[in-house]
Amino acid sequence: MMNPFHLAIPVNDLIKATYFYQNILGCKRGRSSNSWVDFNLFGHQIVCHYVEKVHTENTNSVDGDEVPVPHFGVILSFDQFDNLLEQLKKKKQAFVIEPKIRFEGQPGEQRTMFLKDPSGNALEFKAFKNLDSLFRA
Repeated sequence: MMNPFHLAIPVNDLIKATYFYQNILGCKRGRSSNSWVDFNLFGHQIVCHYVEKVHTENTNSVDGDEVPVPHFGVILSFDQFDNLLEQLKKKKQAFVIEPKIRFEGQPGEQRTMFLKDPSGNALEFKAFKNLDSLFRA
């Protein structure tokens, strides 16, 4: 496994954030206090920190979609992607960008989907047809 990353994100409601990351995404909860909560997101550490005001959002055009910026996520295997997608659909999760194939037939072809947590943080989950093309220009 590659080195896990650590990402701290702002949330304006720790209870809603905890429910989303634990029950919608299936993340295991870690340490916490009254102002932050750790989660295991596919082996990476996400920390939700309570703030009163959450950031504003911008978008950038990518392969015909307006992609939310900033966003974060995890690159999954096809099986993990399909399992997460099925879980999200069962829980009636709304998508910012519906699951689709991006860059079809090109280097970097990938399945992708975008959703937001209750504080408006955008997440992208994707799976590459060929993981060797992850950083190829």
